[in-house]
Amino acid sequence: MRLGTLAVHAGQTPDPTTGAIMTPVFCTSTYVQEYPNVVKDGHDYSRGKNPTRTALQDNLAALEGGRFGLCFSSGLASIHTVITALCKPGDRIVCGNDLYGGTFRLFRKVFEPYGITLDVVDSTDLDALAAALQQPAKVLWLETPTNPLLNITDLAAAAELGHKAGAVVCCDNTFATPYLQRPLELGCDLVMHSTTKYLGGHSDVIGGALVVNDEKLHEQLAFLQFAVGAVPGPQDCFLLLRGTKTLHVRMQRHCENAAVIASWLGEHPKVSKVYYPGLPTHKNHAVAAQQMKDFGGMISFVLKGSVEDGMAMTARTKVFALAESLGGVESLIEHPPSMTHASIPAEQRRASGLDDGLIRLSVGIEDVDDLLADLEQAIEG
Repeated sequence: MRLGTLAVHAGQTPDPTTGAIMTPVFCTSTYVQEYPNVVKDGHDYSRGKNPTRTALQDNLAALEGGRFGLCFSSGLASIHTVITALCKPGDRIVCGNDLYGGTFRLFRKVFEPYGITLDVVDSTDLDALAAALQQPAKVLWLETPTNPLLNITDLAAAAELGHKAGAVVCCDNTFATPYLQRPLELGCDLVMHSTTKYLGGHSDVIGGALVVNDEKLHEQLAFLQFAVGAVPGPQDCFLLLRGTKTLHVRMQRHCENAAVIASWLGEHPKVSKVYYPGLPTHKNHAVAAQQMKDFGGMISFVLKGSVEDGMAMTARTKVFALAESLGGVESLIEHPPSMTHASIPAEQRRASGLDDGLIRLSVGIEDVDDLLADLEQAIEG
């Protein structure tokens, strides 16, 4: 089945008891056993298995073209599980230099103190990536498109380099979603999502997910999912299942709106730079066009003037809401240096190209003319 059909149906069948078309919310902590330690289909305690979560895990695995899906209480919980499963003191992680700030914080503040080495490199530069992978690494962590500069890594080439170094190649696919790219098909070993974003799509749930093909890797991750217990509740899983049913139609509108706005910003006299992989001027446009179906709903740009001018502009919008996060049906605007990426030291942030006055847009599915008018009045104000 194609992605649109999988989004609506994968992992879900009508409830055998009632015929309900929607997967029930199984609000139960435990299950009645037929005899001591004799349980039905592995259901003994909901931390280990819950039918609503199982439906979501199977749905996401199908969307990513993978065999196994695992869901967590947040995107960061899913990343923590990966590193805990794969790394021990003395091991090495290689990652891109433009990642979500929370990922950097987790690597730097949580894992480095335990003796896990982190090497940061521009993953869009394959020569630099190859040099960083001359020595063995346990994990190659990629994010494409990146947050917030929308850099694009050639996943097939990067995966080949990672495997030569003995690394498990992981891709944060949150910005693209499986609607736009499927990293497992491009050679990656593991796909991670903050399901909070486009997969949920309605800004009403926090969650994370992992999808893999390798059975042994799945067993390692599933053990930690159970042993640590950072699992989503059944209501959260239900909301995410509701979100994935419309993923394909929402993503199409996100992409359409973003393309119009990116072109408009590129011509605006008060905008000095626009980051959007769909623009021919984007340095990685050719790679994006090759490995992505479309170019997504995220745009970053730099407004001419002072840092304060940029921050003030974000507070003047009326349709775009000033808020962190992304991927909902409503449009959001934010200032990454003071918000989502504030945990990254200023020197490191600037070195990676993240200007102090950078503004990030999560373009929603509203009427694009209303979005353009809102940005125009905010910039001119």
